[in-house]
Amino acid sequence: MEFTQPKTNPLGTEKISVLLMRFAVPSIIAMLVSSLYNMVDQFFIGRSIGMLGNAATNVAFPLTITCTSIALLCGIGGAANFNLSMGKGETEKARHFAGSAISMMLIIGILLCIIVRIFLKPMMIAFGATPDSLDYSIVYTGITALGFPFLIVGTGGCNLIRADGSPKFSMVCTLVGAVINTILDPLFIFTFNMGMAGAAYATIIGQIVSGVMVLLYMSRFKTVHIRLTDFKPVRSFCLPIISLGMSPCFNQLAMMIVQIIMNNTLTYYGAQSSYGSDIPLACAGIIAKVNMLFFSLVIGISQGLQPITSYNYGAGNYERVQDSYKKAAGAGIVLSILSFLCFQLFPRQIIGIFGSGSDEYFRFAEQYFRIFLFFTFVNGLQPITANFFTSIGQAGKGVFLSLTRQIIFLLPLLIIFPMIMGIDGIMYSAPIADFFAAVLAVLFIRKEFRTMTLIKR
Repeated sequence: MEFTQPKTNPLGTEKISVLLMRFAVPSIIAMLVSSLYNMVDQFFIGRSIGMLGNAATNVAFPLTITCTSIALLCGIGGAANFNLSMGKGETEKARHFAGSAISMMLIIGILLCIIVRIFLKPMMIAFGATPDSLDYSIVYTGITALGFPFLIVGTGGCNLIRADGSPKFSMVCTLVGAVINTILDPLFIFTFNMGMAGAAYATIIGQIVSGVMVLLYMSRFKTVHIRLTDFKPVRSFCLPIISLGMSPCFNQLAMMIVQIIMNNTLTYYGAQSSYGSDIPLACAGIIAKVNMLFFSLVIGISQGLQPITSYNYGAGNYERVQDSYKKAAGAGIVLSILSFLCFQLFPRQIIGIFGSGSDEYFRFAEQYFRIFLFFTFVNGLQPITANFFTSIGQAGKGVFLSLTRQIIFLLPLLIIFPMIMGIDGIMYSAPIADFFAAVLAVLFIRKEFRTMTLIKR
């Protein structure tokens, strides 16, 4: 598929539904597979170590979210600038954006690995580890930190590969790593009796393979030839990448901040309840990762939408921009409704996949599932709309929308509601935040569509 001539680029001429399927489906599969890294660990750890192992992976989860946020900052920011430049016919700038994005991922990933290894124990305590789960958390996180540079490159680089017109290969990069992790997990945990360390080593081996595959692809980019000099980080290219990558990045960072506060809130108010501190921490960790599975579907749609909207907005094809958003949002709503039904109808069955527990454990998990995720059926709108604004170069609106659900609404409610309702307040804070975030997303997109309509006239 040749993209060298902007006027004949399929992104500007081919049917929107076909393009969306072509780019979104591999992206969805890649995001799902990426989420399964943690789900697979959770599954085998829950069946070998039990509840404390599940609690430990929940404590480590904020760092995984941090890696994803960095990957999206550089990956989506680089891909959006790449496609906007290609839409305008500026191939020289597009090449520099792709190279700079990869270099940023590697540098930040290495720095994050070093910081985590130095401050590992205080980090785990700050993230909500209990005395019983602390050692498990330290073992698991200390090893997985070594894979952070590869996790960031593997996740973020796939956005650049999709932007280059190879969505299937981006999916393969993630899929290969996940398959390796899935095969090695039971081998290391059960056959070699390596426990938490085995799960961690299986994870980073898969991440290394995915990251290397992305780096190898950069030497054979299809639309432009990326030279070694293009990988040198240059301020004039790094700043636009950061600008357009801030929205998805802040969305993930907001999730991380909320996760840390929620872990500490769950242990504090859980200790004051009949459940104790470890049951809420373990249940919430599983539910957070199951919910991430849903968000992977939605984020996959938004990532598939990005090259289509970026290119057509850069080319001034506003009708195609609107059409692509409507189709993506419609697909997101359908997935949101299906996920809502699963969470409401089968909470016990879902939680049971990750090991056994006491009656109190399952009772808390079922209640948490049904209340905390009650407004899942509207949750597809906010991330798709936030990423839409990023893809058309309106970083400010994208950043604001990405912060609405987690920071602007959920975070204050997580602090206030438990003071009034105890541990139940944590559950009821989420659906309220979800509802208002969806309302704001609808208001923003309606205003933007009216503006585009006036420009077309």
